[in-house]
Amino acid sequence: MTATPFSTLLIANRGEIARRIARTARRMGLRTVAVYSSADAEALHVREADRAVAIGGARPGESYLNIDAILDAAVRSGADAVHPGYGFLAENAAFARACRAAGLVFVGPSADAIEAMGDKAGAKRLVRAAGVPCIRGVEGAGLDDGQLAAQAAALGYPLMIKASAGGGGRGMRRVERSADFAAALRTARSEARAAFGDDGVIIERALDGARHVEVQVFADRDGRAVHLGERDCSVQRRHQKLIEEAPSPAVDAALRARLGATALDVVRAVPYEGAGTVEFLLDAQGRHWFMEMNTRLQVEHPVTEAVTGLDLVEWQLRVAMGEPLPLGQDDIRFDGHAIEVRVCAEDPVHGHLPQAGRVVAWQPPAGVRVEHALEDGIEIAPWYDSMMAKVVAHAHDRDGARRSLAGALDELVAFGPATNRAFLARCLRDPVFAAGEATTAFVDEHGAALAAVDAPARETLLRLAGLAWLQPATGAQPHPLAHRLPVPTRLAVGDEVYALEATRLDEHRVVVTVGGRPEVLELVDAGPRAFAWRTEGGVLERAAWARDGDLLWVQHAGSELRVEDRTRRALRRADAEAGGEVRASMAGRIVAVLAKAGDRVETGAPLVTLEAMKMEHVHAAPRAGVLQSIAVVPGEQVAGGRVLAVIA
Repeated sequence: MTATPFSTLLIANRGEIARRIARTARRMGLRTVAVYSSADAEALHVREADRAVAIGGARPGESYLNIDAILDAAVRSGADAVHPGYGFLAENAAFARACRAAGLVFVGPSADAIEAMGDKAGAKRLVRAAGVPCIRGVEGAGLDDGQLAAQAAALGYPLMIKASAGGGGRGMRRVERSADFAAALRTARSEARAAFGDDGVIIERALDGARHVEVQVFADRDGRAVHLGERDCSVQRRHQKLIEEAPSPAVDAALRARLGATALDVVRAVPYEGAGTVEFLLDAQGRHWFMEMNTRLQVEHPVTEAVTGLDLVEWQLRVAMGEPLPLGQDDIRFDGHAIEVRVCAEDPVHGHLPQAGRVVAWQPPAGVRVEHALEDGIEIAPWYDSMMAKVVAHAHDRDGARRSLAGALDELVAFGPATNRAFLARCLRDPVFAAGEATTAFVDEHGAALAAVDAPARETLLRLAGLAWLQPATGAQPHPLAHRLPVPTRLAVGDEVYALEATRLDEHRVVVTVGGRPEVLELVDAGPRAFAWRTEGGVLERAAWARDGDLLWVQHAGSELRVEDRTRRALRRADAEAGGEVRASMAGRIVAVLAKAGDRVETGAPLVTLEAMKMEHVHAAPRAGVLQSIAVVPGEQVAGGRVLAVIA
């Protein structure tokens, strides 16, 4: 085997994965180089690296996807190897070629292998020839939209449209009926073009009630290959993973052997080196079909590390240096069960819409593995993926890992943009997930109920918010003359406004009235991040909280509320409240305007498509009427809340 040693590793990525790779690299005695956009100048991955090089503007295309800028950073920093992390350039064959042409060791497979597996249609032809089962579908190469629609009708619904040149849920749409095909195809092509520079698609029959199961594989330069077991990634939204676990609750030892053997058949179908993941759909009968191969490290690799006790980044680096695989297949052992959740800046109540903004308070839980690049005051930018952190629990059995992880999520504090933290904890506690029966339909079938805060929990949180508003921002004790003076408060949770009244009885006791129901709370201890109180029944409880101007966050018993103080704000006019304004759901770039002023539109008609956090979001008409104005043009950058259109 040809040795390719290196001493300085440039990490061509950002955030938690850049920190994760640097941690192993430092342990192995390597110097680390970070790269950063203008939006990340003060980021943790930048401050922790041995060296850091600025590579451009906030948009990925100006920085993290700019191959020339990254190669120049490698030259300027003295790096002799590049690790692409995952996403961004990890599956870009041109980047792998450019690195090797520049004399840099690329930590990953060859450009030819990336190219072969990056083309979904070509990959299916390749593995099908090796005897790997594939789902029936249509390759879209050379077909226009009309021809694809005809092929879709022949294939039958429901079906999936997928970007040919990439994965990660980008450029992927499920279509239930022919009437929706054209719009779904248009969005899939646009997303694929933006993400991968190629708007080619393939079409496959949708497999209902299936599980998404993937196998971690590794190969060295001499052709040795092993698998490290499977991961179950069935809990998804928008075809992007939320919860991953190893092993899969649907896979026994015999099926694991079959899955592993098939995955290695895929590896042998193309000369391969390094880490890869072979992804399958698995039905209730244990039949599996090849979906794709990701030629990189996966976001969910920590669950495999937990059950095998191996450092997969170290394996990547050693293979890239030309060393043989550290272990053979018979030497790999599995211990216990691990589950990972992706904590994302998104709003589960409103379709998991990505969010951006400043993190007001961040406190990771103890006792579990947390991968993140967060701290108080950091900005969640609209340019990048919405994932904020990964939380991983490992235990002797699945139920132990599940309970440990749910408890850790209850403790985790992430105040600022809306997150899916509480939603994930409820998913883990849901009877279907607890029984190991979640399929790819889990979020569609159970998500709405799991996203909402129930009425009793909301009332408790509102009382706590009322109690918190009475606390002086300085932490000073209240003045004695403040006793027994009622303080009326109007608190908004989203579009709903609640009238509360809080009356201080003495230095510690406050009566808070919500919905006409008063309750006395005794404040026992109050700090900048948490407070404790005692109920009238003598129960001592604790909550996390944070305050930022007129905004307040309070978290208790796994649930949380973000409330806004509107006590001093004049009531808006009723017609403005109801209005026909369509506002940007987040900061982003306008990629399409789908209607024009003067058009008559129906409720739900698509008006504007906005791109943010690597996904496209169609903004629809909230009511029927005449489109009075469109206030944006394609290519324009807009802030969250900006008026996009007005319906008269």
